[in-house]
Amino acid sequence: MKRLMLVFLPLLLALCPGVPSAYSQSKLAQTGFQFLSVGTDARATALGEAFTTIEGSSTSMFYNPAGMARLAGFVDLSANQMKWIADIKYFSGSAAVAPEGGRYGVIGLSVLKVNYGEFKFTRVAKNPLGYEDIADFAQPGAYLVGLGYARELSDKFSVGGQAKYVYQDLGDSYVPVYTKVTIDTGGVRTDTTIQKQSYNLSVLAFDFGTIYKTGLKSLAFGMTISNFSREITYARESFQLPLTFKVGVSMNLVDLMPSLADNHSLLLSVDAVHPRSYPEFVNVGAEYWFMNTVALRAGYISNHDDYDFVAGVGVKKFGLAVDYSFMPHKVFDNVHRFSVRFSM
Repeated sequence: MKRLMLVFLPLLLALCPGVPSAYSQSKLAQTGFQFLSVGTDARATALGEAFTTIEGSSTSMFYNPAGMARLAGFVDLSANQMKWIADIKYFSGSAAVAPEGGRYGVIGLSVLKVNYGEFKFTRVAKNPLGYEDIADFAQPGAYLVGLGYARELSDKFSVGGQAKYVYQDLGDSYVPVYTKVTIDTGGVRTDTTIQKQSYNLSVLAFDFGTIYKTGLKSLAFGMTISNFSREITYARESFQLPLTFKVGVSMNLVDLMPSLADNHSLLLSVDAVHPRSYPEFVNVGAEYWFMNTVALRAGYISNHDDYDFVAGVGVKKFGLAVDYSFMPHKVFDNVHRFSVRFSM
């Protein structure tokens, strides 16, 4: 009973709208490295990123590392690509291996690369315009490399974690440096020089997660905390990574109709999300499989002004899966995500 209370109580608190609002405050611009908050996997995003309790693939490293514990095969590989808003490009991938059928746990690797595009820079100059172009072009970007481990502690309970090295490079800037110089007459003058300053930072961050299968059909609960790290500093301003706490629940609704189970499945998944620098919101996703081969997906992300509904499709055969998701964006161009996964 105590174990069940530890699982259910945080979920109830997260899903009760009155609890967060009673103690919440306006949360804006409290974190950096926001590229970590953008999902790239087509299946997960088509489910509205309600992916905390979804198991069986290396993709779980980006959502809940505990989901690797019940890997479908010996090895699982995935690759994802998308063009985000303002021509920002994302590429990500993951791999997981389950030696001895997962008897000693599952080891995973995750990678993510972000390309912010090409930028031209200027600097202050003594000319009619007051500035001049710098010949060098910059391509700011970011990446992460993560190493994870997950293990099934019992037929109901699994845990997982990931350590990841996160790096972001925003290019170089030319800034004025003011120096006071004493002159021969005893006075003081201020000299100004232009100095090149690099803006790149790196930090070690951690993700942790659990999944609990209740034993009531396929009903499962999960929790995860992502992007836990020390504070880092750009110039004089310090900040944390986008620390996020999620609690999720999912179930295959076809379990309630056993006569359909051979050819159909209908997964319903819900996540309550508590970010550090954004108001709380809820993700909802549904996934219908026919003959375990063709999937139709739809999701909803609440409390977001720029986007909410997402949808996608997937095809799976002989261990190879291809997924696509579409997210209408209300301000920028619509977002398309593509993923390929192989398991054996």
